Amino acid sequence: MPKRQATAVITTLLCAMALLAGCTRAVDGRAVSVYDDPFKVAGLPTTSGPSGPRANAPDTPLTATNGDGGATDKLALNAVDDIQAYWREEYPKYFDGAFTPVERLLSWNAKAPRTQAKEFCKETTYHLVNAAYCRLDNSIGWDREVLLPTMEETFGKMAVVMVLAHEYGHAIQNMAKIVDAKDPVIVKEQQADCFAGAFMRHTAEGKSPHFTINTSDGLNSVLAATVAIRDSDPDDPESVHGSAFERVTAVQIGFTDGPEACRGIDIDEINQRRGNLPQSFDGDYARGEYPITKDSLLELAKALNSILPVQKPPTFDYSGASIDCRDGTTTPPVSYCPAKNTIATDVTELAERGVADQDADNPLPLKVTGDYNGYVVFISRYTLAVQQGHAQKLVGAKTGLRAACLAGVVTGKLSDPNRAKNEGDITLSAGDLDEAVSGLLTDGLAASDVQGKTVPSGFSRVDAFRAGVLNGENTCMSRYS
Repeated sequence: MPKRQATAVITTLLCAMALLAGCTRAVDGRAVSVYDDPFKVAGLPTTSGPSGPRANAPDTPLTATNGDGGATDKLALNAVDDIQAYWREEYPKYFDGAFTPVERLLSWNAKAPRTQAKEFCKETTYHLVNAAYCRLDNSIGWDREVLLPTMEETFGKMAVVMVLAHEYGHAIQNMAKIVDAKDPVIVKEQQADCFAGAFMRHTAEGKSPHFTINTSDGLNSVLAATVAIRDSDPDDPESVHGSAFERVTAVQIGFTDGPEACRGIDIDEINQRRGNLPQSFDGDYARGEYPITKDSLLELAKALNSILPVQKPPTFDYSGASIDCRDGTTTPPVSYCPAKNTIATDVTELAERGVADQDADNPLPLKVTGDYNGYVVFISRYTLAVQQGHAQKLVGAKTGLRAACLAGVVTGKLSDPNRAKNEGDITLSAGDLDEAVSGLLTDGLAASDVQGKTVPSGFSRVDAFRAGVLNGENTCMSRYS
């Protein structure tokens, strides 16, 4: 999160999208907002039961060419079986023509010697750590030795199911002919993420024969896996899947609004979502990572007062997060005391939270860290002062989700190239949104109330933040009223 640059980036206005307005479901003939109950996840109850393969569910009769019959292949095949069953039922509701299952499944060992390698999509599987759909022969293949076991070990078995649901999404695109060679790859990838999200809702509703997923830590882990396999370097020509923020957005669209909404993802919709949000590290020598200091927080405080002004601005104390407060709780590294209207910050602890993990040997980090993972917590405590200025409650689930949503509003505004330098010499950088999303999925402090309490669903926390980034303050105040 660097200081402001003199040059403007993208001048497109950030605006609300019709696609993201699909937020109601019918209950007993009534249109009910999926956000009415903060303890629900896109209209589903927040559950904390098992996530993963169902006990005693018989394995599918499906087989994979070159498979070894081991646990990983069985997991993958059971996933494909359930995904195919889902699309066999859902495909005719949204697309013309008949559903035809994927014709071939291929499993390989990325560690196997070259002599044992197979051909997949006209490429050798030698050292191929990947899972993919091949349009040339309508096949899906996966590495059973490195990729899928690593996903399972890091994020759980449902992450493997998510990967294959994404790949099957490409098969659906091809079958329905909703994309062609002229469509940018990122459109195809985010549509596939969206289709995977639709299948995950099907699973969360208890309709998957082989799998179940709870809507708290189970769904959190699946989204964390999506964050981990983001495009971490937007300037790399091979970056075609999108940032973590974009990929999670696509998954949430599918989970909330189903396959029909996924069809609406095209390059215009993606560019509308992106608006002014930074898409490159060009000219940023530190690639968006700068130490959190008192000086940088002073600049951020100026920006906060400008973006979300309140009649009685809070005071800032940078000597520590502990504060003697009759109606507040210490929530390190940043606390808000309503009675004193003071934000107390332990700068050292906040800076530690904002240190980026540069471990090159960890290609699938459980958490994406960086400076904005600290800044967004500071911002969220300021939003409690904003809520107090609106005479809103500062305790409860909706308070925390409003905090996340309003933090999203600030985040979007920090990317505005026309914001004056005297309104806070600090701006958003590429990667900051991903750090915020990862933090919201893990501990959720940026989506907590004045007591530091948050809803158990990382999906709901990220959804609130996303609504603020994309739709603005009015959405936060109406959705979580």
